[in-house]
Amino acid sequence: MRASVIQIAVNEDESVEARRRRVAATVREQAGADLVVLPELWTTGAFAYEEFGREAEPLEGPTYEAMAKAASDAGVWLHAGSIPERDPDGPLYNTSLVFSPSGDLAAAYRKIHRFGFDKGEAVLMGAGSELVTVRLPATTLGLSTCYDLRFPELYRGLVDAGAETLVVSAGWPERRRPHWTLLAQARAVENQSFLLACATAGTHAGVPQAGHSIVVDPWGEVLAQAGAGEEVLTVEFDPGKVAATREQFPALKDRVLGLQPPRRP
Repeated sequence: MRASVIQIAVNEDESVEARRRRVAATVREQAGADLVVLPELWTTGAFAYEEFGREAEPLEGPTYEAMAKAASDAGVWLHAGSIPERDPDGPLYNTSLVFSPSGDLAAAYRKIHRFGFDKGEAVLMGAGSELVTVRLPATTLGLSTCYDLRFPELYRGLVDAGAETLVVSAGWPERRRPHWTLLAQARAVENQSFLLACATAGTHAGVPQAGHSIVVDPWGEVLAQAGAGEEVLTVEFDPGKVAATREQFPALKDRVLGLQPPRRP
């Protein structure tokens, strides 16, 4: 498989509409890739909390339409990052969209773990409740978003649902960048999966972003990593390595905890 991880710079001097057009053009340039991945909340910036309500859109809003068209034009599977989704019957959600090469919506994932410690996203957005996987011709994706990366039980659930390639769309702060790389490698190793983690660059509401998008193989080897600025990270990997790794070193078969309800005394 060939994947393009697009690390987008989100800066306040660019309008959402201009950035949407620019990102769509960049996606079209990835024709020939099997999978393209965008970061979290790249339309507004993950820390631009005051913009969430103003820029929230319905699921099938302008970002949906632009990304569906870009995926179709490029002929790629597109994880279009996430948007602030306005549910007409509920709160806002941090929702990721995945499109097929024909431009059809293949999956939508509402972020389960909201960041903010009773502030920001944690109070402005609702929490998702469903794990989401997407079957591609060569691999099954398991979807997650930013703060989810700190919760290993989510990834165990995705693996149990058949995930072989874990995708993390993020707006991770620079001040905690060491955690970003560490946790990305840990999630890949413990789940014996490929992991593609796409972060934003630039500054969101005064918060410098980590960038350093990363692709990790099932043994924890870093196959590619971006720098701090806007960049397209392109990598080729063999999805068959997941099954081979799990067969060669069958740690997942030795799981004991979490496989069944605890016994009552």
